[in-house]
Amino acid sequence: MSIHPTAIVHPETQIHEEAEIGPYSIIGPRVHIGAKTRVGPHVVIAQNTHMGEENQIFQFASVGEVPQDLKYAKEQTQLNIGNRNIIREYATLHIGTQGGGGLTQLGDDNLIMAYSHIAHDCKIGSRCILANAVNLAGHVEMGDCVIMGGLSAVHQFTRIGKHAFISGGSMVTMDVPPYCIAQGDRAELAGLNKVGLTRHHFSQEQQERIKEAYRILFRSQLSLSDALKRLEAAYNGHPEIEELIHFIADSKRGITR
Repeated sequence: MSIHPTAIVHPETQIHEEAEIGPYSIIGPRVHIGAKTRVGPHVVIAQNTHMGEENQIFQFASVGEVPQDLKYAKEQTQLNIGNRNIIREYATLHIGTQGGGGLTQLGDDNLIMAYSHIAHDCKIGSRCILANAVNLAGHVEMGDCVIMGGLSAVHQFTRIGKHAFISGGSMVTMDVPPYCIAQGDRAELAGLNKVGLTRHHFSQEQQERIKEAYRILFRSQLSLSDALKRLEAAYNGHPEIEELIHFIADSKRGITR
């Protein structure tokens, strides 16, 4: 393995022989770093972090630090990071809290840009992009293939559905359904993420069904419960619509309209 002589590595750390640790980085206890992961200079991986393969951590990032939660009482919680993630300068990712399940989780192939913050107990899917200075409060859940524009933020316990797009500068305080665009303060829906659906190979038929589901949910005169019943009756067996129905039915904070 390649560990720069100026790096400080705790003896309880497990570093794969193909990993790289840059100058002046500090690696704390109970950290696992997988193959071909590159930790740049001046990075702090504080503790209790499991990191997969081929990740890139850029200078001055803070990973695995204790939560910014006054209820945290030094319990041994965890941060899990998957494979092929890019974590840019000054990004911060915190371990979980006992009250929130004890785990903060980041999937695969995500891009976390500079100054972004992923708080305790967040669950982030795969292939997401958080642009510069995105802030996720505690317990946020984000599905796969979500894009968040710069300077946007998400309230604690809020969920972002798969393939959603959050415009830059948005303040999200309620759940954003899959496939939707949300923007503004406080964020409101602004249509469907058609570009994202096309890029991720949704067929024309799937996109038409999603478009009709959006119309029934948010542009008809039906109540939300009646709209969901209509979707279940009309599109039973179509996975893309079932994803939308289940997400809305499981909402606790309420749905962005």
